[in-house]
Parts: sequence; C-alpha cells; structure tokens
Amino acid sequence: MTGASSVRRPLGVPDLCLVALIGATGSGKSTFAARHFKPTEVLSSDFCRGLVSDDENDQSASGDAFDVLHYIAGKRLAAGRRTVVDATNVQREARAQLVKLAREHDVLPVAIVLDLPEEVCAERNAARADRAGLPLRVIQRHQRELRRSLRHLEREGFRKVHVLKGVEQIEAAELVTERRFNDLRHLTGPFDIVGDIHGCRSELETLLGRLGYDIERDALGRPVDARHPQGRTAVFVGDLVDRGPDSPGVLRLVMGMVAAGHALCVPGNHENKLGRYLKGRKVQHSHGLAETVAQLEREDEAFRGEVAAFIDGLVSHYVLDGGSLVVSHAGLPEKYHGRTSGRVRSFALYGDTTGETDEFGLPVRYPWAEEYRGRAAVVYGHTPAPRASWLNNTICLDTGCVFGGRMTALRWPERELVDVPAERVWYEPSKPLATEAPGGADGRPLDLADVAGRRVVETRHMGRVAVKEENAAAALEVMSRFAADPRLLPYLPPTMAPCATSREDGYLEHPAEAFAAYRADGVREVVCEEKHMGSRAVVLVCRDEAAARERFGAAAGVSGAVYTRTGRPFFDDPALTEQVLKSVREAAEGAGLWEELADPTASGSGHWLLLDAELLPWSLKAAGLLRGQYAAVGAASGAAFPGALDALEAAAARGVEVPDLLARQRERAADAAAFTEAYRRYCWPVDGLEGARLAPFQILAAPGRSLAAVPHDEQLAWLDRLVEHDGTGLLRRTGRLVVDTEDEASVAAGVQWWLDLTADGGEGMVVKPLGALVRKGDGRLVQPGVKCRGREYLRIIYGPEYTRPENLERLRVRHLGHKRSLALREYALGLEALDRLADGEPLWRVHEAGFAVLALESEPVDPRL
Repeated sequence: MTGASSVRRPLGVPDLCLVALIGATGSGKSTFAARHFKPTEVLSSDFCRGLVSDDENDQSASGDAFDVLHYIAGKRLAAGRRTVVDATNVQREARAQLVKLAREHDVLPVAIVLDLPEEVCAERNAARADRAGLPLRVIQRHQRELRRSLRHLEREGFRKVHVLKGVEQIEAAELVTERRFNDLRHLTGPFDIVGDIHGCRSELETLLGRLGYDIERDALGRPVDARHPQGRTAVFVGDLVDRGPDSPGVLRLVMGMVAAGHALCVPGNHENKLGRYLKGRKVQHSHGLAETVAQLEREDEAFRGEVAAFIDGLVSHYVLDGGSLVVSHAGLPEKYHGRTSGRVRSFALYGDTTGETDEFGLPVRYPWAEEYRGRAAVVYGHTPAPRASWLNNTICLDTGCVFGGRMTALRWPERELVDVPAERVWYEPSKPLATEAPGGADGRPLDLADVAGRRVVETRHMGRVAVKEENAAAALEVMSRFAADPRLLPYLPPTMAPCATSREDGYLEHPAEAFAAYRADGVREVVCEEKHMGSRAVVLVCRDEAAARERFGAAAGVSGAVYTRTGRPFFDDPALTEQVLKSVREAAEGAGLWEELADPTASGSGHWLLLDAELLPWSLKAAGLLRGQYAAVGAASGAAFPGALDALEAAAARGVEVPDLLARQRERAADAAAFTEAYRRYCWPVDGLEGARLAPFQILAAPGRSLAAVPHDEQLAWLDRLVEHDGTGLLRRTGRLVVDTEDEASVAAGVQWWLDLTADGGEGMVVKPLGALVRKGDGRLVQPGVKCRGREYLRIIYGPEYTRPENLERLRVRHLGHKRSLALREYALGLEALDRLADGEPLWRVHEAGFAVLALESEPVDPRL
C-alpha cells in the first residue's frame, strides 16, 4: 500500500457499544465489518431480509427484517455484547432507532461513515450479480442523504463519529478496541474503600492511618498523598466536599493520591454541583456548598482550576476485581454495571426516589438495595446511616462523620470494616440518621427468584456449584412446606461418603481404607470421632431472646432453633426446643464460650453459637421408620424362624435328609436375631427430654466468625468444656482418637479402637483430617470426613444376611464417585453459608447456599452409602 493508505488510521471503538455503519449501497460496509469485527458482532440488514423472505434483496421485507435486526441487537446489548449494524443507515429516521436502542441499553452509539465517490459505489454494485440492475438514482439518493447527515451525527446522539473519505482512508483504517472508562476489572486490589468525607480532613487522615497508609505532606505541612506500604489502593465513594471544615484539604489529599496512582475516586452529587459552580454555572449555594466556596476562595486560582479539572475527569462508577466489586456514590442496580449513559451517571450520583417526601420534606429514596440480587458487591455512600451493614451484597459506607457519626472504610476483599469517630458535630443534619428495623436485613422476606430454576452458587472454596432446576423444585417443596423459619436456618449439613470398600474378610467397611485414602491425599494426621447413632441436629442457640431477635429477627419467646439435616424443626413442641437450648445456653455460659468464640469487632451486641450434633436415641426422631421397617422385619423373622426350625429339626429326627437346609435356616435365624439386636441398641424409652442425649461434635459459627476451619482437636476441646458445664445431663461427650496415617502402630491402634467401639454396640466412627479444611497438593479439597460403619450396624443398612460371602462380594461393587462428589459440593456450599453468615450478609445470600445443599440431596444416589 502506498501514499496516504500507508499511514494507519486508528478508529477507537468501545468494547461495549452499538456501532452504526453508514454508507451508500456499494460503499463496502459488509467488507469493512468482516475485516474489523467478529462475525458474531455484525448484524446485516441483508441477512435479516433473507431470514424473513429467503431473498436478501427483497425490499418489501425490509420492515420485518429490521424488526428482527433490532430484536437481536437488543438481546446482544442486554447481554453486554458489542453490536455492529451493517445497513445503509443514511436516513435520519433509521439512525434514530439505533440511537434509541443504544440508550435503552445504556451503551454508547458510535457511527462509522464510509463516504465513497458515487462512481466507485456504482462500479462495485455492477460487479455483484445480485445488484447489477440497481438503478444509479438509488446510489445518488443515498449519497445526498449521507452528505446532508454528516454535520448532524453528533447532534443526533452519536458519541463517537468516524468519517472515512475515499478508498484509501477506508483501507488505512485500523480498529482499536477501547476499554470503557468504568471498566477496571483488571485491577484486583486489595482495596480500601472510604465512605463519604464531606470536608472532614482530620478524620480522613486518622482513618488512613488506621488503614496503614503513610501520609506525605508538602512544605506547608498539608497532606498531599498517602501510600500503603503493601500496595493497597484507596477508593473514594465521593462526596469529598461540603459541610465540613476543610474541603480543600480533602481535595488536595485525594487528588494527590489519585494522581500518584494510590487511589481511585468516583464523583458524588456534591462534587457534581461544585464542578458546575467552578465552570460558572448558576447553582444554589445550599447543603454545604457555601462553606466549600468560601474555603476555596482562600486558595489560589491554579488550585481551583485543578479541582475543576479533577471533578470533570471523574467517572460515574467503577467495576473492579474481575467484576466482583462495583463502587459508585449512590449505589447502582446490576443492569447499570459497566454501562455508559446519562441515566447511569444520574443514578450513580443521586440514586432514585419514589416521588414521595418524608416528614422532613426530603425525597424518599427508592430502596434499590432491597431488590438487588447481583453477583457483584456494590459499595456506595450518599445516604447516611448509624453504621455500615451488608444488605443483599451491597453496603453503604456513609456513616455520617460530618454529622458527628463515624468515617468508615471497607477493606476488600477481606470485607472488614474499619472506622473512626468524628471529632465533633461539624454540621447539623436536617433529619436524624436512618435506623434499621429490628432484625435488620435478615428480617426481610425471601424471594422465589432467589432459589427457583437452575442456579449456580459461587463458593469461595470450590468455585461455582450448579443446582439443577428439578432439584431446586424438590428442595422448594420441602423448604416451603416443612422447614423451620428460614431466618433461623443459616446452615444445612452436608452428606458424608463412606470409606472405600474393604477387601478385608467379613467386612464391607474397614478403617484401614480410610487411613490409606487420607495418606494418599497427603493428610498425615486424622482424628477418629465416635459416630453417635442418633439423628443429625443443627443447634442455633442465642444467649437470650434479645440476641435472637437482633441477629436473626426471631419472634417473641424464641431463642434459637434445633432442626434436622433437611431443615425441619426437630421437635413439634416448641417447649422442648427451648428446653434443649436452655441446657446448651447454660453450659456455654459456664464454659465461657460466648465471649471466647465471638469476634469482638462483629456488629451487634448479641451472642450466639451454631453447633452440629447428633440427638440420641435414634428412636427419638425415627420411631415411625423403626416401627414400619426395622421392627416389622425383626417381628416377622422372630415369628417365622422358630416354627421353621422346629419343623426342620423334627424332620431331621425322623431321618429326613435336611442337614444343609437346617444349617442354612439356623444361620438365617442368627442373622435375623443379630439384625434385631443391631437396631434395638439405638432405641430406648424417652419421656420429653428425659433419657435424651445431645452429642455436639463441631461448633460451626459464632458472631463474626466461621469456625468450620478450626482444627478438630481445638473444636473437641471447646465441646468437652461445654459438656463439663452441663448441669442437666443432656450433653454427651464425643470419643476420639488421633491417628498418624504414616505410622503403622498408630494406624493399628486406630483400627483396634474402631473394633472395640463397634463391639460395644457403637455405630462406627468418622475419620476427618485433624486440620479441618485441608486441600490436596493440586489445590482441591479433600473429603472433610468419611464414615466407617461397624460390621453389625451395617445389617440395618444392607439387610440381616449381608455378611454371607456371596452377598458381601456382590455388595462390594459400590460406585462411590458420585457420593464423594456430592459430599464435596455440599461441604463447599455449607462453608459458603457459614462464611456469608459470619460476614453479616443478608438472609437471601445465606439461605441461597443452604438451600442449594437441600437441592443437591435430591440427586439420585444409592441411599445406603
């Protein structure tokens, strides 16, 4: 290429926008689109005409064709995909529809004009068999309409206009995809996000100091920059100015940090108003602007110019950390994340209102955060509140420092709040700071959309866990008809896989397999815990009713919950539930666990504990199952075998050859008797709670803390103290033994411990990594525990005669892969629910993970495993 075409001409096009190619027929729009854009980005009017009429040149089908084109373009833009419209677009009416479509989806409309001489277009059309007969007047009309439009394209609403005149400019064009100004997904932090400052420069310095920043000062001692020694980035949510004592000082510090690359900043409505004032616009000097103007008048003209340029360059919001974090001043619904329009900027600056006014004459703000269900966390300010708290994965950091409250920052990704008190009330608020209703966000109702249909739950320990639509429907049936109050249902326990099938003579499960599996996964120390033969029970116990109401929105008279692994209340009688909670509460008090286990920085004053346990005897909850299934088998065998054996023995006495049959029936009778004895071990009479036992084996969470990753020896030490301080006799200790999987003697001791335990009537044991949350060398989670059930107990599961060699051989063909996968997925979901609970996330977020556990339980898997 020679001449002008040898110089490349870059065309900047945003990565998300609506591109309108504009040019007469024959100007090379389709060729240009194919050269510079992905095939999937381009929507051709000719192609759409062919879709609806089977003839790309059938002009009578143009109306339907453009309906199809606009529909597809709308779907692409809604999904965040750049879209290129390949049509002549020389008529203003046609372009107006595209500008309207771009605005509806809050993306920028971009025009690329291909302006070729009439003769070139005619020559190209003549070379195309399907256009050879096109009259010249059509091209001439297109050219006239194009020339009339060129000077008006920006006024029509196109934010970028590229005009390429002649073949050489078109050939020299080089597309440059531009990242949107708000798209900083490549910045992953860590960040320190600072709430509204409003001129409180001294408190800002104190807060930055608490966050670990080193403040730099100029020759006059004024702060002009702050740098974190570990490379953290500050992010300011806006409203730097007005009302407070030193708005210029705040601006000087924040501007310096942004210029040095140590901070990001989004504009607040107060910066927007100040910026208009500095440009000479007429604005009302209200809501603290008068104070800022007076303070700025003491600064020189150069500084005021820098402030004006700084405000003018601020971007409405930022999308950070791979899309998991959005920062804007007044918050932002998910549909606006990463979008660019006046509507998006307006919401980011001011939020939205309901059109009503409150008793103080101020507009009632639309509660967008109550409806938010997005994946990204939204951090914002604008509306002062007494304290920062999470609501539906959003958090407002405006805690009213200028009104005498606090200045708050959020550490990300840690999700830790750091705040400092105001030095004084700098500005009297026009109304009291907003207060939350009892129960906070957790008291709000759930939405069917939170759980219905196919779901994908993001977990911190396993990534994305999918839930099928049919499984969600099954869980919804159980949850909506039988479950406890969802506010008191923060966690559901995962299923557990058995150890690998044993080849040991006479055994289907044997601890040697569990030890070998963990040794292969690189886990050296495991803990063997006695497996109590009862019913799984999760116990949520609050220190008092006030704590239950404050943290979980519980009703009057309720201080917690005891529920099954499917979320059903364990007792039909609420008085029995409260009796269990009273015993646990008093034991926790005596053991001093309330203060020891709670995070002292957790918001709220109430104490609570979440425990995983077994409630014994088995017959306490499974009486119907015992009568209808196990006892029926035992009774039938008890009635049938004595008569059969008497008859066979009488026949043998008469000389009938029945020795083999008699021996076989005697074995079957013995097996049936062993079966009956096996289930009877786990049944005893209970009157209320008299005779019942609760065996806790893990404390899952406490205020501000997920305890699931605490090593099991520490967990059991806490629980031993809890049992020791139980004055009611309800609580039962869990036996345990630590085994070194690489030490033969230790492994042998573990096997013997299991043999002794099961010989005494125990169900078996659970083998867990001593360190709790453990990963393999490749980073994947190891099984959090495997159950190793006793030889006699397994008669209840596999039948009275399962120990016969031929039956054992058949039963050894067990497919454990799906069960293990299910156990890991449910474990990751359970950990996620506990993390969200500890982080103070709202009910729908906590419930989402727990609900997914219940949904996975409906996956088809061998129930005997």
